[in-house]
Amino acid sequence: MSLMQTQPTVKIPTRRLPRWLLALIVAAAATASVAQERRIDLPDMGNSADNYLSDSEKREYAEAILMQMRAYNILVDDPLIAGYFSDMGFRLVAMSDEPTKPFTFVVLDENRVNAFAAPGGVVALHSGLILEAETESEVAGVLAHEIAHITQLHLYRTLQNAQNLTIPIALGMLALILAGGGGGEAIAGAVATGTGLQQQAYINFTRANESEADRIGIRTLAMAGYDPEGMADFFERLNRVNRTGGEQPPEFLRTHPVTVNRIAEAKDRAATMQQPERGNDFGFYLAQARLRAMFEPRPADAEAWFRNRLEFTHDEIRADALRYGLAIALQKRREFDEARELLDELLKRHPGRLPFELQMAALDADTGDDAAATERLASLWALFPGNHAIAMQYGKILVHQDNPESAALATEVLRRQLRDKTDDPALYELYARAAAQAGESVRASEALAESYFLRGGVKEALQQLEMLKRRDDLNYYQRARVTARLEEMRIILADFDVSTPDDA
Repeated sequence: MSLMQTQPTVKIPTRRLPRWLLALIVAAAATASVAQERRIDLPDMGNSADNYLSDSEKREYAEAILMQMRAYNILVDDPLIAGYFSDMGFRLVAMSDEPTKPFTFVVLDENRVNAFAAPGGVVALHSGLILEAETESEVAGVLAHEIAHITQLHLYRTLQNAQNLTIPIALGMLALILAGGGGGEAIAGAVATGTGLQQQAYINFTRANESEADRIGIRTLAMAGYDPEGMADFFERLNRVNRTGGEQPPEFLRTHPVTVNRIAEAKDRAATMQQPERGNDFGFYLAQARLRAMFEPRPADAEAWFRNRLEFTHDEIRADALRYGLAIALQKRREFDEARELLDELLKRHPGRLPFELQMAALDADTGDDAAATERLASLWALFPGNHAIAMQYGKILVHQDNPESAALATEVLRRQLRDKTDDPALYELYARAAAQAGESVRASEALAESYFLRGGVKEALQQLEMLKRRDDLNYYQRARVTARLEEMRIILADFDVSTPDDA
C-alpha cells in the first residue's frame, strides 16, 4: 500500500456507541448514494440529550456525526473560514448559560440557507446561510439561537412531553436523514420506518421552544458584544425574501418557522439590551468573500459575481472584501497578474492583515516562487506561532519543496498543531507526508492511519497499523504505541454488527 494512497471507502465508526446507533449509521451509509446529488439538508435537531446520554456517549455521538460529515465531504475545512466561525461560536458560548459545555462548530459546503444543532454539542452552519447574511451579528444570532437549543435541554423536554418519542428514534432518524442525503426522499424514507407520528410530535414540540431559544439567544448575543437585533434582522429578511420570491421557503424557515409576531417579539427583546459598540464587520466580510470564492464550483461565475457587486458597492470596507474575493477567483482562473495587483493594493491599505498575507503567499506558490512564499510564511509563523491557518499553509509549502531539511521543519510546525488539533484528518495527512520525507516512516504511517480513522476508514487504518507492526525495526516504545492503537481500533471494528459493502 502506498503511503499516500487515495482516500478510503468510508464506514462510520464510533467508540462503544449503542448498537442501535451503530447499526443505523452504518446501514444508512452503506445504502446512501451521493454521487449524483450531494445536498445534505439536515434537520434542526436543536437539542441536547443530557439526561439520556452519559458524557462519554454524547462525545462519541458528536464524533460519529463529524465522521459522517467527512464521509460525504461536506465539511468546509479551510482553516481561515472554519476558524472564523468556530471562534464566533465559542465567543457566544463563553457568555451562555453553560460556558463549560463542550461544543463543536462547523461550516458545511451546502448552499441551502440552514443551520442545526445536534446532541453532543455539534452546531453547523450551511454555507448558504453565511452567504445570505448581511452582517456578522446576523450569523452570530443564528449561532446563539442554536446554542440556546443545546443549553436549554430541549431534546430532554421533548422526550418528557412526547411519550412515544425515544432517544433511539430521535438520534436514529438524524443518522438516516444525514446519510441519505437530506432531501425529500431521505426524509420520507426515515418517516417510512414507522416513526412518522413520533417525528411530527418532535417537530411540533421543538417549534414550541423556538421562543425560548430566541430569548436566551438574544441575551447571549448582546452579552458577547454583537448587535442583539441581528437575530430579528435575519429572520425578517428571510421572511421578506420568501414572501416576494415565489419559491419554496429556505430550509431555515421550515425548521425555524418565523411569524410576524415572533420577529416583533425578538425586536422588542433586543431593544431592552445594551447596544454594544459596533465594529465594521471587516473580518466577517473577508470570511464571507473567501467562502464564496473558494467554494463556487465555477471560478468564472465567482469572478463575475464579485465584479458586479464592486460596481454598486460604495462602502470601502465591503469593497475591499469583494476585491479579496475577486483576487481569489482570479487566482483560481490563473489570472495571476490582476490577482497580484489587487492583493498588493489591499496590503498597502491593510498592512499585515492575515488573509491578505496568506493569499499572497499562495499566489507566490502558484506562480512558482516557492522562496518568496516560504519567506513570507516563515515570518508570519514567527509572529503568530500556533496559528492553524499559517501552520497548514507553511507546512504545505515546505512539503512541496520535497527535501529532508524542509520536511523536518514541517514536522516541527505540524507536530505543534497536533497537540491541540487531534480531530483534523487533513492535518494528520499533511504531517504524514512531511514525516515520510523527513525519514520518520513510523510516525508517517501512524499519522496516515489516524487520518483514515477520522474519515471513518477504520479498516484502512487497521491495515496501515498492521503493516507497521510487522516491521522488525520498531523499538519498544514504537511497538507498544502501535499495538495499543491497534487494539483500540479492533474493539471499534468489532462493534459493527451489520454488513458493509466490502463484506457483502
